[in-house]
Amino acid sequence: MRLLLAEDEKALSRALTAILERNNYSVDPVYDGQAALDYLKAGNYDGIILDIMMPKVDGITVLKEIRSQGSLIPVLLLTAKSEVDDKVLGLDAGANDYLTKPFNTRELLARIRAMTRTQTAQANSQLQMGNITLDRATFELSSPTGSFRLANKEFQMLELMMSNPKTLISSERFLEKIWGYDTEAELNVVWVYISYLRKKLAALHANIQIKATRNAGYTLEELP
Repeated sequence: MRLLLAEDEKALSRALTAILERNNYSVDPVYDGQAALDYLKAGNYDGIILDIMMPKVDGITVLKEIRSQGSLIPVLLLTAKSEVDDKVLGLDAGANDYLTKPFNTRELLARIRAMTRTQTAQANSQLQMGNITLDRATFELSSPTGSFRLANKEFQMLELMMSNPKTLISSERFLEKIWGYDTEAELNVVWVYISYLRKKLAALHANIQIKATRNAGYTLEELP
């Protein structure tokens, strides 16, 4: 799951990025409202953590712009202010939730989980394909023969494929979705992580496979 973090306090931004990445999120940090709007143009995020008080464009204006474009992306507002009016203003502008600084890390993570939770048949947090289950809550990949706890990027890659079975996903898409636009990683890193996942699926005697299409990308398919 990829988040945009718009927070102008760089020390706090670095700390939040580290916390979120340890909890298997990919994070793009930006430090002003205009940068947030620029990044959001790609429509490549599952949620936004948005500070209200930011330079260039404030968080409420960013939020109103997002909603005016018809985007329903989940937004969590961060604010150093505790006045009721600020909270009401944010919620009325279309925020899903808010947190007042300083806040507890566990509460932040719980609020992110709540606002990004999809109301689908997968509401129990598990993805299933063939004899393989991926638990989004524990990052555990399992079959009737065993299980592995996946590392951050392994989990995100397989989650993307299991959420889009039989869909061709290019290496470029993996790279921008999981490593981010500003990454210095090269395309071959995608192949390396595909290799890690293939080995784990083989060890679990999976009846699904990651199929490569030359110069196009990868699909997750059930074995015939």
